[in-house]
Amino acid sequence: MKVLSFGELLLRICPDTDGQWLADNQLPFYVGGAELNVATALALWDVPSAYFSALPDNFMSTQIIDYVNRCNIDSSRMQLSGDRLGLYYLPKGKDLKNAGVIYDRANSSFAIIQPGTLNWDEIFKDISWFHFSAICPALNQDAADICLEAVKAASERGITISIDLNYRAKLWKFGKEPIDIIPDLVAYCDLVMGNIWAAERMLGISLPLDIVAIDTKDNYLKQAEITSKEIINKFPKCKHVANTFRFDYKAGIRYYTTLFTEDKLFVSKEYLSEQILDRVGSGDCYMGGLIYGFYNEHQPQQILEFATGAAYNKLYIPSDCTTATIQDVHQTIAQND
Repeated sequence: MKVLSFGELLLRICPDTDGQWLADNQLPFYVGGAELNVATALALWDVPSAYFSALPDNFMSTQIIDYVNRCNIDSSRMQLSGDRLGLYYLPKGKDLKNAGVIYDRANSSFAIIQPGTLNWDEIFKDISWFHFSAICPALNQDAADICLEAVKAASERGITISIDLNYRAKLWKFGKEPIDIIPDLVAYCDLVMGNIWAAERMLGISLPLDIVAIDTKDNYLKQAEITSKEIINKFPKCKHVANTFRFDYKAGIRYYTTLFTEDKLFVSKEYLSEQILDRVGSGDCYMGGLIYGFYNEHQPQQILEFATGAAYNKLYIPSDCTTATIQDVHQTIAQND
């Protein structure tokens, strides 16, 4: 039985921040999208992985689907429709505060899929786990409605469901806020991943006004437990809540995570680095690590440490998708003891 990741395949175009790409007449790119990043990680870690997205019917899409197949991901559910591939522009590297992401996704093949047109019996054939992210319903009302169709159909079939509460302010432009859409989707989810700030914005789980002013790890961990319990109480189907904590440290990062499951808060080791290479896809790698652990029925602390190590490792890989093997992740964990 496979894990199905559901979302828009994107090309990330990477102009450098000083404009040298104009002189060189070159724009590096990566194939990505949050859910494809998860699917790629799972396939790399020997979890049977499938992926759904929509692409225009042209030679580029054929090449991209061939690429997906070479990643050992089942692409048989991919839909060829519409006229364009979604793009986003973001430089490589760690210091992106003054650059910002530029989305070019309007009217993409995925964004124009209409509710009521997808065959969920075919999409969920041989699927035991369904994963999507809060980026999908941020595109437009149709995408939000399709996500609701998907979680209902998956739930009816007894499929485990996970969501990544990744918030993209530049995408929520169709008259709805996340709080209007996301709670109805999370009601069907078994695993919720995000952070305490995303849970406040998307699920209405309030935070103390002084949480940032206090700014201590003990206080953040305390709040992670409070937030996780509130999510589980508010959404009874949810069994596991994972939170990431990622803070700037010099030119690098300070990173640790939590997993609340079996009525207990598990805390990862902390990673500290003065230098990183690329932030993109680290959270997706963490999500993939959680699914990998639960799929293989590992113990909670083992699940958490692998997912956290995988996410930290991704910070040194210059692409959207990880290329780290299971052995690579364990080596990263061992090196940071």
